[in-house]
Amino acid sequence: MKITFFGVRGSCPCSSDHHRRYGGNTSCVLVEVEGEPPLILDLGTGLRALGDYLQPPLKAAGVPLQATALLTHLHYDHVLGVPFFAPMRDPGAILDVYGPSQQGASLHDVLSGLVKPPFFPVNMADFRGELRFHDLEGSADFSLGSIRIKARSIPHIGHTLGYRLEADGRAMAYIPDHQAPVDRRTVDKDVLELCENADLIIHDAQYTDEEFVTLSDWGHSTAAYAVLVAREAGVRRLTMFHHDPAHTDREIDRMLSHARRLASKQTLEVSAASEGSSVDLGKA
Repeated sequence: MKITFFGVRGSCPCSSDHHRRYGGNTSCVLVEVEGEPPLILDLGTGLRALGDYLQPPLKAAGVPLQATALLTHLHYDHVLGVPFFAPMRDPGAILDVYGPSQQGASLHDVLSGLVKPPFFPVNMADFRGELRFHDLEGSADFSLGSIRIKARSIPHIGHTLGYRLEADGRAMAYIPDHQAPVDRRTVDKDVLELCENADLIIHDAQYTDEEFVTLSDWGHSTAAYAVLVAREAGVRRLTMFHHDPAHTDREIDRMLSHARRLASKQTLEVSAASEGSSVDLGKA
């Protein structure tokens, strides 16, 4: 199982010399498992670069994309890449999108409402490729080929899912948006279920401890709380994710150093996600 980051920011994309090393695109992660179609985690602005990565081998083989996406929720930073995903311009391309059900409307209808004039020049129905939507009510266990997937509801603003993926004897959890409790001392049982003994968790680490004091109800976690989740779940490797657009590369470096100090007394490797970087979990 190989994981590659194409978008690592939260809230909104950003671009400056101070954001160069970690990158400024919003949530989008590619998971590659040998023998399986591409699996995409979230559809933020990093999806455009992911499309550019996937297109050359597809063009060389003369085949359209067949892929699956797991969508955590429908905030802008997790869906803005949809109309810029180049493989959807090809006839016969199919992207199956699994995501959280919405009150009063289907996933298809909600996202179709975002990709249409006056918000975008064309309608989603005008794509030459096809997006097929699968609404998940909450807890769900299913398989995509050899990949076993667990979806659970995560504390955040609006219906939000986290995912656990298992393949080749390895396990990872993806929890990019997670409302930490005010005291930051306990961990939601469904979060623990997703993360338990995983080889890797990709977890919300948007705020510093100082920022959380005034932003405690904005739906996110601190780097220190991400370490706590990893410790409580017996995780081996933590990747800090969903970096705040106001945080420069140096600020993320400081947050990473702080998290590593907190994790130094346990068997936990901590990193901060950056665009273009990969983690290869291999096979058990």
